[in-house]
Amino acid sequence: MGVGGEGLPGRSPDSTMNRRRVLSIVKKEFRQLRRDPRLLRIVVAAPVFQLLIFGYAVTTDVKHIRTAVYDEDRTAVSRQLAERFTRSGYFELNHHLSTAREINRLLDSGQAQMVLHIPSGFARDLSRGRSARRDAAGASPLTSLQIILDGSDSMSAGIIAGYAQGLIAAFSPRIAAEVKHPAGGQLPAGPRLEGRLRVWYNPDLKSVNFMVPGVLCTILLVVTMVLTSVAIVKEREVGTLEQLVVTPIRPVELMLGKTIPFVAIGFVDMALILVVASLWFRVPIAGSAVLLFALTIVFLLTSLGLGLFVSTVSRTQQQATMTSFFFMMPSILLSGFMFPIENMPRVIQWLTYAIPLRYFLVIIRGIFLKGNDLSVLWPQVLALAAFGVVIMTLSALRFSKRLG
Repeated sequence: MGVGGEGLPGRSPDSTMNRRRVLSIVKKEFRQLRRDPRLLRIVVAAPVFQLLIFGYAVTTDVKHIRTAVYDEDRTAVSRQLAERFTRSGYFELNHHLSTAREINRLLDSGQAQMVLHIPSGFARDLSRGRSARRDAAGASPLTSLQIILDGSDSMSAGIIAGYAQGLIAAFSPRIAAEVKHPAGGQLPAGPRLEGRLRVWYNPDLKSVNFMVPGVLCTILLVVTMVLTSVAIVKEREVGTLEQLVVTPIRPVELMLGKTIPFVAIGFVDMALILVVASLWFRVPIAGSAVLLFALTIVFLLTSLGLGLFVSTVSRTQQQATMTSFFFMMPSILLSGFMFPIENMPRVIQWLTYAIPLRYFLVIIRGIFLKGNDLSVLWPQVLALAAFGVVIMTLSALRFSKRLG
């Protein structure tokens, strides 16, 4: 009975040779990767760059809350309450309103996320211990404030509401210690403040109303940018792009012929998403659908231009896909799609101004939830159009040069 090595199970004379062949293939792939500096930069540099940015930018904390105060009372007590919000470190009191009409303007344009409305007679009611109603136990008098929130960002609105209610609750004991009953004795339980919440645009704070418009934007970006870049690179790989170059077709005509189908695909996807959003998810479309489609064309100038640019710096479909994701990930995470821009470090906030998707998100959510028109959205439309023209022009020039 033999016990030699050749009789052991799982061993074969070719086992060492098989490992060598696998190692040879692995070495070949690494050599090819080393010879492709563009792909190597994407594989090595992109993850480090994205990690540094996202490590600072991706946070669920809500800070630098744009806040307006509508103080009808204009007393020392009302000013103390407003200062309490400022000193908390979460709220930035950027606007002091003189009329109620300004509330609509600030919330519609996004200049304010919260409005603190202090009613007339606020300090007087506190000093008298007077209120419209008492708490559930009937013990201490309640004096009401109004907190008006922009509910188009449901996640942030819920967090802001908690912050505001907590500050008001913490302010009550201080008022109770300072405010005296007219008879000279302190109120038995002390006056208590109540923040009455009023949420605009998304009263139920449904997250689907906030997320679905954002998903629409990201789908348009992914479909038009990735498909455009990959389709053109594929033509170059198989050699048909060079065959088209030698025909009488001019570079501009070739570029239009390659990009227009993806514009149509983008509109078809957008129509499907709108139908599903309104019929299945019950997301309201408060604004004009015609304006929505018209402004989408402005955004497509940018996404298609980026697709053309990626196609000019990529030699293979693999490179085009990796480069496209290098552009898409910062665009999605730094545009305000999931994380508020106000919470990011100041340097990252400046960087977000160079991301076209940021402006398109404001447009889409403004039309969906607020019913905004061009009188409100024109700054975002102007910025997006400028990006679109510049990116499409540079990409088209580079595309024509590569063809030449």
